Amino acid sequence: MHVPDGFLDAPTSVATAAAAAAAIGIALRGARRELDDRVAPLAGLVATFVFATQMLNFPVAGGTSGHLMGGALAAVLVGPYTGLLCMTVVLVVQSLLFADGGITALGTNVVLMGIVTVVVGHAVFRGVQLVVPKRLSMVAPAAALGAFVSVVLSSATFVALYALGGVIPIPLDTLLTAMIGVHTLIGLGEAAITFLVVASIVAVRPDLVYGARRVVAVRELETRLVAS
Repeated sequence: MHVPDGFLDAPTSVATAAAAAAAIGIALRGARRELDDRVAPLAGLVATFVFATQMLNFPVAGGTSGHLMGGALAAVLVGPYTGLLCMTVVLVVQSLLFADGGITALGTNVVLMGIVTVVVGHAVFRGVQLVVPKRLSMVAPAAALGAFVSVVLSSATFVALYALGGVIPIPLDTLLTAMIGVHTLIGLGEAAITFLVVASIVAVRPDLVYGARRVVAVRELETRLVAS
């Protein structure tokens, strides 16, 4: 999913860079409400984990490979604003030090792998939480579904950006079919990794998981009501 330099024209790259800058500015302000003595240390660990796992590819189909994007995972663990900042740090380091994604396409990659995956992943996660029982056992499945949907929609967003400013001549229907097909499989891998990570932390320290705090609060309230 890392977009290289020259794949999109200059106006599209500038527009995505502006969108990324605006989103980062909003995230910097919003993260103040999320960061506390529990989230702050975990944010560094999340960024490190996402960076490390993005460097590991797993085979998909037809000779292609995929890797964890991590936006939904970051949003569930440390909150959407802090999660976006974590993803931005990862993408900047990858672009500047490892040439993974073009420098001129950095804004595009932040939009695709940061904004879309975090916002969509968190929105799906919260939507599921609203309709399922308020149980800790449902946190990991909700996170996994958010991760899957975020990857597929991220690939669809890439196709939309290519339709606006793609430089290399590729038929849109071919590109859309290939991107959605491959990233559906990648999304399954993303969902599995997200499920395992979130479930592992929830089993030990649910209070550390930002997305589980509402469930923990409900459980504590129910416990107090029963005790009284």
